Amino acid sequence: MKQIDRMGWAVTGLAMMYAATGHADVFDDSHLTLGLRNFYYDRDFKQDNAPKSRVGSWSQGFDLQFKSGYTDGPVKFGLDAFGQYAYRLDGGGGRGPDTVLPYDDSKGKPVTDYGRASVAAKIKFSNTEVKIGEHRPMLPVAFYDDSRQLITTYEGATIESKEWSKLTLNAGRFWKTATRESSNREDIYLFGDSPAQSSDGLNFAGARYEFTPQLNTTYYFGQLEDIYKQHYAAAAYTMDLGNGYSLKSDLRYYNTQDEGAKLSGSLDNSSLGLMTALSKGGHTFTAAYQRMYGDDAFPLLNGYAPQPFLVNWSTIAFYKAQERSWQARYDYNFAAMGVPGLKFMTRYLRGTNIDRGPGLSDNVESETNFILSYVIQSGPLSGLAFEGRNIKVKTKYGADFDENRLITSYTWKFW
Repeated sequence: MKQIDRMGWAVTGLAMMYAATGHADVFDDSHLTLGLRNFYYDRDFKQDNAPKSRVGSWSQGFDLQFKSGYTDGPVKFGLDAFGQYAYRLDGGGGRGPDTVLPYDDSKGKPVTDYGRASVAAKIKFSNTEVKIGEHRPMLPVAFYDDSRQLITTYEGATIESKEWSKLTLNAGRFWKTATRESSNREDIYLFGDSPAQSSDGLNFAGARYEFTPQLNTTYYFGQLEDIYKQHYAAAAYTMDLGNGYSLKSDLRYYNTQDEGAKLSGSLDNSSLGLMTALSKGGHTFTAAYQRMYGDDAFPLLNGYAPQPFLVNWSTIAFYKAQERSWQARYDYNFAAMGVPGLKFMTRYLRGTNIDRGPGLSDNVESETNFILSYVIQSGPLSGLAFEGRNIKVKTKYGADFDENRLITSYTWKFW
């Protein structure tokens, strides 16, 4: 029986047990929310002879989430349910594909709407939780994508344990993914490959240990079966410099090599990233350096799944083979000036030494970001958020573009 069938039986069985052993806490501790997102996206290509001069769309998204409490007893049960839906308000023929909405090649325009629904059963004993079904992970080996409309999710089974003080253990297996531009779930393969190169699943295990509130370390191992094996190690330390200053430093390392049947061919990549951030009051100044080693780019999962554990992750990601990149960033939180909810960020990233293949000269790329956001803090519109992003990308060989995003979001809490 396929794993997806096993998951279906598991969820059904747990749901029956959930109904049979239900308790008021299951409902009293439950939450139902509806996330609303109005998203305008416009990318204007600047290089000569661009295949598309402009892509973009305007859409409205909905993210309904029900999260139950737990039954009583030493082993507790719960059930979560999710529904996502997006509707295109504008951006018809000639404006896609735009990485936001699915694209209908037969009609030459983005689809009018799309969506998906899922569930997740959960079991809790002591300080350990098991989940089977939909996941939105934020892990070094798999990360969800919330940068467009529908959220990239994974289907699988995980366990998280916090039985020991300061130590968090995670392990699991994902066997399906639903990418940000799709209503469907599909097997996992690498971005740039085809479904014919799909893996049977992504296995992982990892740990995070907090030596002190200022110092923590992390290690994860991931195996995308018959494609790669991956190690991740990191350490972060925050130093109090006095007079309101603090300095946070992160060191992050990945090593990824092909394994098994090598469905994606040979794969050889390592990345080393160092990031340090100086903060005082509302100001934060960040500098980062990242270097890719090996013959290949850092492997991304299908749907261009993000990996923000790379210190220079951004719109163009700076993950190419042999790339050396650096970042200078400035953040300001206007709460320091008495305007809570208002934030500003700008950064510049530049990557060099990008290997384009035998006989080709190296590529160079850069990205500039400006982001301004505001969340209403009180009154009947409390929680309503606005965000504007401007992104400029330049490359020596490739696509230059200016991109603007306008996002309005609100989460309605039913209970």
